[in-house]
Amino acid sequence: MAGGGGTRFWPLSRQTNPKQLLNLSGHGLMINETIDRLLGIVEQENIFIVTNVSQAEKMKASVGERMLSEHILTEPKARNTAACIGYAAMEIIQKHGDGIMCILPSDHYIKNIEEFQNILNKAITVAEQEDRLVTIGIKPTFPATGYGYINYEAKDGHSVYEVYEFVEKPNYEAAKQYVESPGYAWNSGMFVWKASTILQSFERFLPKLYQILLQIGEAMGSMDEYSTLQELYRHLPSISIDYGVMERADNVSVILGNFGWSDVGSWDNLGALYELDEAGNIFKGEQVNISTKSSICYAQNRLIATVGVENMIIVETSDAVLVCRKDLAQRVKDVVDELKLKGLEKYLE
Repeated sequence: MAGGGGTRFWPLSRQTNPKQLLNLSGHGLMINETIDRLLGIVEQENIFIVTNVSQAEKMKASVGERMLSEHILTEPKARNTAACIGYAAMEIIQKHGDGIMCILPSDHYIKNIEEFQNILNKAITVAEQEDRLVTIGIKPTFPATGYGYINYEAKDGHSVYEVYEFVEKPNYEAAKQYVESPGYAWNSGMFVWKASTILQSFERFLPKLYQILLQIGEAMGSMDEYSTLQELYRHLPSISIDYGVMERADNVSVILGNFGWSDVGSWDNLGALYELDEAGNIFKGEQVNISTKSSICYAQNRLIATVGVENMIIVETSDAVLVCRKDLAQRVKDVVDELKLKGLEKYLE
């Protein structure tokens, strides 16, 4: 899934250059790192990307020969993750037959690739053997308030667990309780299931979305495929896979992973990619930093100089500067909303 805007990484992330097309780690574009860690599990000809029309051309150029260009599926309009997954499932069913789908966000960081591949293979085995919706949960290491949680049936000696419920992003006290209690995992947003199984779930829980997907599917492979997609896709309900299916289904299993995962969802998560200095800072680009503690300073074009700064995020690009308290990093998306309200979309493009 590669259609998001990465608004919490503004001003570095923009509509035509979102987080998945950034080289945040210094090792490569996030989308390419996602593709590369699938090698050995999924053949190149079986990898698909779903992105949106504003990012499609840059996406094709960015992934290069890693992907078959015809497997970069373009949404005419962003309609959230249920539509994105349904579109890919219908494409696979109609053109390739039923198969196991591994649904992966394109902009996550994973440190231990070998362990990630082990967990993914376990999830594939469960999905092959049973008509279940399998999700990968992450063993929580701190009381994160920026992640959703999965409450599961914790049984000793098991590696696959029944899911009780999905819990939305909690406050700090609730998150602390989850970390201290057995049976809670971070919701990674990674899923494994048969294409046919998820389409059956759409038919059951999201019938309007399913009926439109059927019409799109009937046109696939015909001369009317493009025009049908353009006409009908915008009518798909905009709902997440979590709200639309996972929170309502009774056939959900979770497999726990511990492979150095982070969704790198906002600037304060950059510590997953970089070592902190002795004062707890991350500095990128030209810097002069005096008496600066627990801060993130990211310079693209100009020098950043700080004196006596603590727990701050400072990001400089060619046309914008962000200054934000570190504990308010989740609210950077509010800046994006405000720019839209004020007609300043030029700073979002």
